[in-house]
Amino acid sequence: MARVIQDTELEKDRARYGLLAVVVSILAISGVAIFGVWRLDGDKAVIVGVLTAAFTAVSSMTTAYLGIKAVSNTAQSMARGSRPRQESAPAAPSAPSATPEPAPAASPEPPTQRTP
Repeated sequence: MARVIQDTELEKDRARYGLLAVVVSILAISGVAIFGVWRLDGDKAVIVGVLTAAFTAVSSMTTAYLGIKAVSNTAQSMARGSRPRQESAPAAPSAPSATPEPAPAASPEPPTQRTP
């Protein structure tokens, strides 16, 4: 139980500091872009290039962070689901059923491989 709490706290810290790193980087990129636009004195072609580069960097970094976080969360949930579970004893039926239960369906066979 203590390990689960420790893992949860570790993941919270990773998410918190990862998001902090992304936000600080976005602020730094925005500051440099604003300073660059201010120093260009109205050269529209260069301003468009600076703003495009800044927007690309910010959106790429944000997308990368969210993508990595989503993959990490998916991997963790799959790892937790693959742990062996303790199976409880099946409960005995309280009253016999008047209708017979259907037979379990056979599992489908995978399709055979065709050779080229």
